[in-house]
Amino acid sequence: MPQALFRHLYRYRRWYLLLLSALVLALFPNRQAPPQGRHLDDIRHRDFIAVFTRNTPTTYYEGRHGPTGFEFELIRRFADHLGVSLSMDASRNIEGVLDAVRSGEGDLGAAALPLDPTLEGLYFSRPILELQPLVVYRRGLPALREPADLMGRSVGAIRGSGAGLILRELQVELPELSWKEAADLEVADLLQRVENGSLDAAVIYAHQFKLNRLFFPGVENGFELGEPLSMAWALPSGQGLGLLEEANRFLYALQLDGTLDELVQRYFGHDDYLEYVGARIFINDVHEKLPDYADLFRKAARDTGFDWKLLAAVGYQESHWDPQATSPTGVRGLMMLTNPTAEEVGIADRLDPAQSIDGGARYLLQTMDRLPEEITGTDRLWMALAAYNVGLGHLYDAQRIAELRGGDPHAWTDVREALPLLQNREWYSQTRHGYARGGEPVIYVRNVRRYYEVLNYVDRSQQQFFQLNQRVPDEDDDSLFNTVPPVL
Repeated sequence: MPQALFRHLYRYRRWYLLLLSALVLALFPNRQAPPQGRHLDDIRHRDFIAVFTRNTPTTYYEGRHGPTGFEFELIRRFADHLGVSLSMDASRNIEGVLDAVRSGEGDLGAAALPLDPTLEGLYFSRPILELQPLVVYRRGLPALREPADLMGRSVGAIRGSGAGLILRELQVELPELSWKEAADLEVADLLQRVENGSLDAAVIYAHQFKLNRLFFPGVENGFELGEPLSMAWALPSGQGLGLLEEANRFLYALQLDGTLDELVQRYFGHDDYLEYVGARIFINDVHEKLPDYADLFRKAARDTGFDWKLLAAVGYQESHWDPQATSPTGVRGLMMLTNPTAEEVGIADRLDPAQSIDGGARYLLQTMDRLPEEITGTDRLWMALAAYNVGLGHLYDAQRIAELRGGDPHAWTDVREALPLLQNREWYSQTRHGYARGGEPVIYVRNVRRYYEVLNYVDRSQQQFFQLNQRVPDEDDDSLFNTVPPVL
């Protein structure tokens, strides 16, 4: 067989196997198979579905308000679709999840599993999410920009994650390539080892790096490696096709109605927030500055009913958490209060961080309470923040402009469009309070929302992150990894 053809068949073998599997199922759907719906009937009879997953920020974890995670959201909806309760086991690694499903201990595996039709004893659902392998490397090393740059580097991967499939394909072209695989580590563990120098690089997935990069400013984005894989659910192959077909119908419906895209965006779509402020600066401030003031934000939140992270986001937008901040116009302190505002809320020392945070929180609450009662929900919060920045009078003027333009004066989306018009004589001449730099409150609210969402992510993920790193005992890394040798 010509060498080029051999390489082509080897590289794309999994796709040919997937196509062959689909053809076999289509042509011989009942051959040596149990009754079509037996497994699904068993689940409905016992009234629960047993799902095995992994305890990671991209799959399933305990958040502030209970279980959450991208795959948990999908599985919870699937259990509701079946009309049964949900039993989750997140104690296994990838290989353990697959073994549990293969043995029948679990009904379904949902653990960021790559679709691999070569695995025996398993069916895989239709693809759920594209998994783009990504090489990341330690900051300070020469840039890794192509596969050849991996030669001579210490490269790590998670066994069973699909990274090994891509690397083995790469070995056909680079037979001297070698890497390390570990079954009992997660993405955070690999990135930590890259940052501290135990590894030079790692192969993970792009969406995993987007979520975890917050905690690892010393890890660089290298290059995409190979073609994307597909994330799918795993099901036991010896119990009929009823559950598989029902899962595929369910996932297809989520794709059609937009729910799947919405979940992907919710969990993996906000990396630009950090890019806006500078990932390294912001996360450094979260770690270095915020702990000095977090308790003060929490106390102010208890007194006013706001989320403490929202108040912290306002403080970052105002001063980058600098209690000595002073503007050319005389606005001062961590929450950048004017003298009249400080007097209004009873603050004697604007440069005292406790007083500034307390005063800023109470002023925001007063501002919100003064808004018309027709403004509800998050619209009320965003407009209060805009008024905190530009003043209530100018916000009322923007509401009037929104109404004159045929919009809803009680909806932030319409008022947001009207605020910049306060800079145009054509419009501000029709208002009570006149000219204002109306574009600034729009940017102000946008930035506070971005900081707030990032802080929400850090808050719900930080405990999970440290749990992942503490899960591995202090032992020599060599005992955690198996080395995949070259194929010379």
